[in-house]
Amino acid sequence: MALTSSVPKIQWTPSGVVLPTDAAIVAGVQADYNLAFGTTLSPNLDTPQGQLASSQAAIVADKNQQIALLVNQFDPRFSDGIWQDAIARIYLLTRKPAVATAVECLLNGLSGVVIPAGTLAQDTAGNTYSCTGTVTIGASGFVTAQFQNVVTGSIPCEANTLTKITQVISGWDTINNPSAGVIGSPIESRAEFEFRRKNSVSINAHGTVGSIYSNVFAVSNVLDVFVVENASGTTLNYGATNYALAPHSVFVAAVGGTDADVAAAIWAKKNLGCDYNGNTTVTVYDTVGYAFPYPAYAVKFERPSALAIKFDVQIVNNSLLPSDIVAQVKAAIVGRFNGTTAATRERIGATIYASNYYGAIAALSPAMSIISVLVGTTLPTLLSVGVGIDQSPTITDADISVTLI
Repeated sequence: MALTSSVPKIQWTPSGVVLPTDAAIVAGVQADYNLAFGTTLSPNLDTPQGQLASSQAAIVADKNQQIALLVNQFDPRFSDGIWQDAIARIYLLTRKPAVATAVECLLNGLSGVVIPAGTLAQDTAGNTYSCTGTVTIGASGFVTAQFQNVVTGSIPCEANTLTKITQVISGWDTINNPSAGVIGSPIESRAEFEFRRKNSVSINAHGTVGSIYSNVFAVSNVLDVFVVENASGTTLNYGATNYALAPHSVFVAAVGGTDADVAAAIWAKKNLGCDYNGNTTVTVYDTVGYAFPYPAYAVKFERPSALAIKFDVQIVNNSLLPSDIVAQVKAAIVGRFNGTTAATRERIGATIYASNYYGAIAALSPAMSIISVLVGTTLPTLLSVGVGIDQSPTITDADISVTLI
């Protein structure tokens, strides 16, 4: 005799998987029991057979949920872990390992003194930073250089704290970071990886904004990228700071990574004849099809200046709130800002909306009542802030004011 079951099956439809309800599964199991025993058993779930039916139905429902979870892993919007890694490999992408905090420093000393890549300095908290590219102190006695923490992870570097030279170079006198660093991150999160995958589908193309963006973002230790082009024959003012883009040019801004690696990634995807923009110039040699000496090209791109974003939060003073609610609010804002929670980080050229932070703050306590959240760059009095394409948004606890009213 063929064995059948009254337990409803999973439905596989063009719109996706449809799971039977828990009640339908219980009713199906009870129908199977009635058929097996040849009688109508009491459907009361307090009876022995009712308890058995409930347990069996729970097992079936749990397996159905696991199947639905597995099916969702084939959609890049929901995939996670090794399934997300597998989808990304279709685009020749791999998940980025943990990234170190990057910070822009002002070096002072004698004109002409060379600060090699790898030179070390230390902040007041004892964290060590390495210079990402060789720089030369200019005639003014100053030069701007990119430094990156030698340890990966979300390690803050507040303004005016990276001040100790630990690797002495004759003629180099001082180092300081006028602005806070762009905080690093642990291994690339599900949300960050999906953001990069979605924006990297053009990595195999050439000459497009998307292909340049994808290639630069794939560079080791790069935290953020912005790419735009000016296809017109006149200067184009673009973004919150009205950055002047040269005619027939491409603009690339990048945070993190070495200057040489970023420039090479741009060169590999930019079409010939297209001009550049930016405050950083690197010589790239074309070694394909040429014998030494190789043709040299000056590649320009932007190392964006840090833009500290200020927050002012007012909440209702409720005795049911945790005693450390001020610290929790600050941590929630910093986590949302830097993408260490479910959302992606605030980025170059973006608009930062105060309303995007309500959810993170409200989730801290059932007793939370938010009066207002405001943002700004000097005084936090606005509902939104525009970040220029030559700016990288940063935040520290000191940038956040929390008031209980």
